[in-house]
Amino acid sequence: MRGLRSFLGLFVILIALGAYLYFVESKRTPGSDTEEKKEKVFAVEADKIDEVTIKSASGERTTLKKTGTDWQIVAPVNAVPDCAEVSGVTSNLSTLEMQRVIDENAADLKDYGLAEPRIEVSFKADGTQQTLQIGDKTPPGTDLYAKLPDTKKVFLIASYLESSFNKSTFDLRDKAALKLDREKVDALEIGTADRQLRFAKTDGEWRMTQPVAGRTDFTAVESLVGRLGTAQMKSIASPEPADLKEYGLDDPAATVRIGSGSSQAVLLIGKPAEEGNVYAKDQSRPAVFTLESSLLDEVKKDAGEFRQKDLFDARSFNTTRVEIARAGQTVAFEKTKVKDKDGKEEEKWRQVAPATKDADSAKVDSLLTAITGARADGFQPDTAKTGLDKPELTVTVKFDDGKKEERVAFARSGSDGYASRSGDPGAARIPASTIESIVKALEELK
Repeated sequence: MRGLRSFLGLFVILIALGAYLYFVESKRTPGSDTEEKKEKVFAVEADKIDEVTIKSASGERTTLKKTGTDWQIVAPVNAVPDCAEVSGVTSNLSTLEMQRVIDENAADLKDYGLAEPRIEVSFKADGTQQTLQIGDKTPPGTDLYAKLPDTKKVFLIASYLESSFNKSTFDLRDKAALKLDREKVDALEIGTADRQLRFAKTDGEWRMTQPVAGRTDFTAVESLVGRLGTAQMKSIASPEPADLKEYGLDDPAATVRIGSGSSQAVLLIGKPAEEGNVYAKDQSRPAVFTLESSLLDEVKKDAGEFRQKDLFDARSFNTTRVEIARAGQTVAFEKTKVKDKDGKEEEKWRQVAPATKDADSAKVDSLLTAITGARADGFQPDTAKTGLDKPELTVTVKFDDGKKEERVAFARSGSDGYASRSGDPGAARIPASTIESIVKALEELK
């Protein structure tokens, strides 16, 4: 019985498709698609349109008005629109073409889904209002039946236009969670139940100021600021909520403050919503909306995730001096400029302590690669029980023509490795193999 019903259903669809092909496609003149000039539906220029009302397939009605060059959603709410979405509507209205006239005087508009049109797009230009009514798709799905009000003339428009005209209020509004001038952002503060993070940007460089003052992973902070600046609402939970407690926004899971000079944007992130989202609110606007919950995961990262993990800013190619104190002895190497047998200037490494002599430049480069490649796995607030009170070795590096200097102490405690950079708080956890690599490269130079 189930198979019979399926067969009958398919049979009905085939009959409908066959009828469409017979009554519509068969009337097409061969080559007419390329030979006939298609008639425009409206004689209007996109920039002359100053009001648009869309009734979507869901029945929701949205009205937008233009003042000067700026559009505004005025019903059912007052909101800033998505300019790209509005431009798509107006430009498609101005270029809309009749693919083909199906019926000059349709006896029954129900056949085309136009007795009660699914979608209506009305607009005003130069004080004149016009409306497009859209019904069902044609059986092949390549076109849409459409008409103008007060007429029974049915014509076809391209089916891809449905996505341009069938817009809800949410589709048409600007979905940016925050308004940021990305280039002017110079401060970031994140508050959660168990931590407070603060970052400040000076001369193009980010630096952590809380919970510790230290170097910051520029890419990590910039990535977070970028994510916040491009965060998009997934839905509007409530345009004007009576009580924020319902959304967990009376005591937010995270409060993010982004400074741009004297201005500040504040994002409140609340409790989980449906489908992997969380409730959120721009503090300067009344609406509660939803965001992807992964954004909350980003802002709740530990402070260590945003700290610079490279122990040295120097690199082997720009280092001019390296000094290593180990086992009561200091070994130092300096990069010098000498002339080769042809009188051309070249750079070479020389050992300058504890004795002066030529050094194997390739081996010095290997040592510098081991040193400047040292990276932290994590951080801890103090140096207790790290062995750093009596470091195994201390490395001092000068770079950028000797203008900059960095000093890092290395130690081992059991099977764990630690490092302490001069000027940075606490201790960095490192693989013990990092210290072994530096010691091995140093021994190769003896």
